[in-house]
Amino acid sequence: MGKHAKNGRDWRLGVLAIVLALIAWQFIASVIIRYPFILPAPTDVASAFVNLVQDGDIFIDLGTSLVHFAIGLFLALIVGIPLGIIMGWNRRIEALVDPLIELLRPIPPLAWIPFAIIWFGLTSFSAGFIIFIGALFPIIINTYSGFRGVPRVFVEAAKMLGCTKDLPLIRYIAFPAALPSVAAGIRIATGVGWMCLVAAELFGVSNYGLGQKLWFYYSLHQMDSVVVYMILLGLIGLAFDMVFRHYIDKKFLKWRTGEVA
Repeated sequence: MGKHAKNGRDWRLGVLAIVLALIAWQFIASVIIRYPFILPAPTDVASAFVNLVQDGDIFIDLGTSLVHFAIGLFLALIVGIPLGIIMGWNRRIEALVDPLIELLRPIPPLAWIPFAIIWFGLTSFSAGFIIFIGALFPIIINTYSGFRGVPRVFVEAAKMLGCTKDLPLIRYIAFPAALPSVAAGIRIATGVGWMCLVAAELFGVSNYGLGQKLWFYYSLHQMDSVVVYMILLGLIGLAFDMVFRHYIDKKFLKWRTGEVA
């Protein structure tokens, strides 16, 4: 296998696919459609990006959106992981809480926008609350599934060796065994929460934010700037996923690939 390939994948194929997509996009926008409001060309988007960077507001938008996202994801983690652990470890708690979780889980995060405004006003916490709702349930469900899937023999062996209390059993036995599922839940929650960002910022919690400016430029019919913010949202979401996956695999899941050093 060539030096450019890793795990059976060649990064050059990905670069080629992106280049071909840009060429096709430029051709369709410039030659076939020829109407930037319907589909701005990549050259138009690049020009709009330069103008936005020079203006400087795009960096404020980025910082504002990251604050909103951090609030929502942090709250989802501190609520979702402990709740998923308790549900997965204690059958009575599961029987008590699971019907409520299953009732609330199908409600779209956007449906909570009126209550977000009433409870928190037009503040960053309103946007964070919508992101929290979107990220919470993947964390709960995957953490719960991970703990329910811990092999019983692990727990029984620990008890035979003197580890009989719930907290040590959870900390040293169940949580490490459930960590792949917990990590998968956090990864899914990160993606869902980031997708909720545009809607969370849509109802005017701030004059800045990636989602807020996306709709602002749409109202001005500046679709090249809209595409800039769309691409930025996609790239940041991709970066989150890649960094999280790399960190978890290297720091906590090395045993899955035999890397224990």
